[in-house]
Amino acid sequence: MGVGEFSYRISISTLIVVFPLLFVFRLAQGQLHVVGSLQPVVAAPGDDVILPCQVEPAFNVARLTVEWSKPDLRPDPNDRLSRVDYVHLYRDAHEVPDMKLPSYIGRTALFTDSLREGNISLRITNVTQEDEGRYRCFIPKLKSQTRFSIVRLIVDPSLTETGTTKAQLDPENFHVPDLNEEIDNKGGSSERCRLIPVVVLCVFILLCFAVGGCLITESQKAELKKLPI
Repeated sequence: MGVGEFSYRISISTLIVVFPLLFVFRLAQGQLHVVGSLQPVVAAPGDDVILPCQVEPAFNVARLTVEWSKPDLRPDPNDRLSRVDYVHLYRDAHEVPDMKLPSYIGRTALFTDSLREGNISLRITNVTQEDEGRYRCFIPKLKSQTRFSIVRLIVDPSLTETGTTKAQLDPENFHVPDLNEEIDNKGGSSERCRLIPVVVLCVFILLCFAVGGCLITESQKAELKKLPI
């Protein structure tokens, strides 16, 4: 076997190994995340507030379902048919008021014109102390490891009403939740669990290609020794 043929085989083996690695790297780089703010939104009673939540990098979610809920609320354990309604539910390109908590009817809205840029922030008008707590923004069908984030609202009676209050959604304040923090409210497993077999398979294939590309048979070694130095 000549130098050219040997080099050709090594080049092909290298490409077989490198291309899958580049694909996996690009896939990881393009991963979508639902992010909220680490900083709580602090408001006075009577204020309008904006709870910031965004898909990063920007992604059009106008045709997807967007759910805002209060994760600390739990259904009645004595009633198997009971459920916890939503703070705000956007489905099929419009709000679904029938599944909404009564205290939020007529007081919440998404910025529908910004959904194309991945903005799923929620506006709540005329907040009260009963509104205080954790809020969960969730996109069930987003192809992402992190499809939800948590934003906290604090309503402080000692503050003076200011109008509209919101937290700045700066990159330093992004809150990407731990995937073990919650599971889908449908009772399904997390997206990470579904990706584990795929990752394991990719690693196995890459290892096979790497070993196959690096192995040189005894006959190839013998050919190399015959080559002029």
